[in-house]
Amino acid sequence: MPAVHHKLLLEDALHDSPQTRSLLSVFEEDALNLTDYTNKLLQTMQRVFGAQSEMGLATEQLAQQLLDYEKKNFALGKGDEEVITTLQSFAKTVGELNSLHSELANQMADNMVFPLIQFREKDLTEISTLKEIHSIATDEHEAAMVKYSRLPKKRENEKLKSDLMKEVAYTRRKQHSSSLQYYCALNALQYRKRVAMLEPMLGYTQAQINFFKKGIELVSKKMDNFLTSVSKMTQSIQTQLDCEAETMRGSQRELLSVDDSVYTPDHDQDSVNRTLIQKAGYLNIRNKTGLVTTAWDRLYFFTQGGNLMCQPRGAVAGGMVLDLDNSSVMAVECEDRRYCFQITSSTGKTSMILQAESKKEYEEWICTVNNISRQIYLTDNPEAVAIRLNQTAIQAVTPITSFEKRQEGAPNPDRAKPGGVHVSGGSQKSAPEPEDLIAPGTPIQFDITLPASEFMDQNRGGRRTNPFGETGEEGLSESDDSLLQQVFEVRFLGSMAVRCGNNQEVIYEAMRQVLAARAIHNIFRTTESHLMVTSNDISPLACFFQFQLGDVCQFAAHQENGRLMGFVVEGRDWSEGEDEGQPAFSAYIFESNTEGEKVCYTINLAKDITEAKKDPEALAQLMKNMPLTNDGKFLLLESEVGEEPEGASQEDLESEA
Repeated sequence: MPAVHHKLLLEDALHDSPQTRSLLSVFEEDALNLTDYTNKLLQTMQRVFGAQSEMGLATEQLAQQLLDYEKKNFALGKGDEEVITTLQSFAKTVGELNSLHSELANQMADNMVFPLIQFREKDLTEISTLKEIHSIATDEHEAAMVKYSRLPKKRENEKLKSDLMKEVAYTRRKQHSSSLQYYCALNALQYRKRVAMLEPMLGYTQAQINFFKKGIELVSKKMDNFLTSVSKMTQSIQTQLDCEAETMRGSQRELLSVDDSVYTPDHDQDSVNRTLIQKAGYLNIRNKTGLVTTAWDRLYFFTQGGNLMCQPRGAVAGGMVLDLDNSSVMAVECEDRRYCFQITSSTGKTSMILQAESKKEYEEWICTVNNISRQIYLTDNPEAVAIRLNQTAIQAVTPITSFEKRQEGAPNPDRAKPGGVHVSGGSQKSAPEPEDLIAPGTPIQFDITLPASEFMDQNRGGRRTNPFGETGEEGLSESDDSLLQQVFEVRFLGSMAVRCGNNQEVIYEAMRQVLAARAIHNIFRTTESHLMVTSNDISPLACFFQFQLGDVCQFAAHQENGRLMGFVVEGRDWSEGEDEGQPAFSAYIFESNTEGEKVCYTINLAKDITEAKKDPEALAQLMKNMPLTNDGKFLLLESEVGEEPEGASQEDLESEA
């Protein structure tokens, strides 16, 4: 007798992956199909038992039911060919003995009806009960995970956290135990159904032979060998069932003897793998349910090629959620939840916020998406490329996390002089290489600003205080005379020394290196601040310095992610002791809450005003063409700076200090 080819692996019960659930659904469907078939077969046998006067018709219908077993097309029916052949032989025998079934009530009650009733009431009912217990345990685990996912991060309560972790571990163990019992019962059912299908018919045929004496010799000679083989077949199946049951009990004991850390969330002991190009697991995704309301759903996500896929519960296969090629990923603060990160498509039009279960999962998902966005998976050996890029990036990018450290390391004798991109005479100018724009190994500074709320608390009404004790009234009066004052909410991402200031490509390369450095060194947090653009200078409001507008030689917004913008500032490098110093350039990268083009438009307008101030007639013409506010300052119109969100008032569009 061939062994059962389809089994639920007990080792997969704890992970509860969609693949395991999909296979479990096949077993459940098979069990429902078997229950339906068993009920019909039992009804037919009871009709044979109760309708002696119509025995011929009943046995004919029984033979037909035996033939229908092959037509049921059980999903796990591989290996049942011998059972099907045996049932077909039984059906033929039943047809031949049709006229001899008149006094078989007692024999059929004991040898035919009872075993099938026992199979239905014991085995199939057990499957139904275990299914309900498994469903309840799964729901309790999901509810515990929802509570744990809502655990606040800012005001962490150790007792509440401990209670929720114990509750998650308890429900996870309960789900694991119920899953193991359910899987074992479903695996055993594949053996028991074979015995249950064959044993009643064996008893029925033996009762027929024992009861009828007339023609017994003819019948027994034809069927002795057949019945003996069927009996040996059922014994073989029973032996296989006993061995498999013992093996599953041993595996169950071994799997349940693991340490409690397996069930405890956020208890990963392995180090973070930053070179992954594939990742799969459960994540919470935030969905909008209204204008201001959101809901979180726990779904199974996995990567396939350059796509992020999602497979809901009960789905046979996953569907694509987002194209990860050239996408961006960063950590975010969202609804006081832990381990949240945001993935934004290459166009910037599609983004989603996800929450991981643990810190290790959180960091690995961010690294995996970052690796996939570089299209490493398209290379011949993506794992080796990911490892090499990660090591190269760590060696090439040295983060500086304070303004003071940047000042100490500002002079860079290895940096090439400005205008490092040279073109031979008469040849067409080609795109500069990254090394021509930024020297390899150039340090990156990640913070120059204070939080916006802290800045406002220190400066009472928006007035900046001087750290050296001066009043700063002169600076304020100069700012009041400015014809343009516009404040933008921005987040400073980083700054670094660059080799030239006459090419916008240097800004794009600085953006790439700053974002890559943040991802590699896990610097995902950014502080919201303000950037004020006037007709005199550009000032980060939370810092004690400003950039003169004449020193800003380049500014540009990112070509694909419209919220990124940056500018290059020209200064002087006195490290070589020259009287006038050598020109030195620095790139500053920001992320705006609105479109970066709006910031660039404002800087360009400020430069136009600065140039127009040199010629009174040009200034008058410029002020005539541009709308002004009541106090004579330039007003930025919506049609010139891009679309504004609905409901934005005129005060939001007007320039203000």
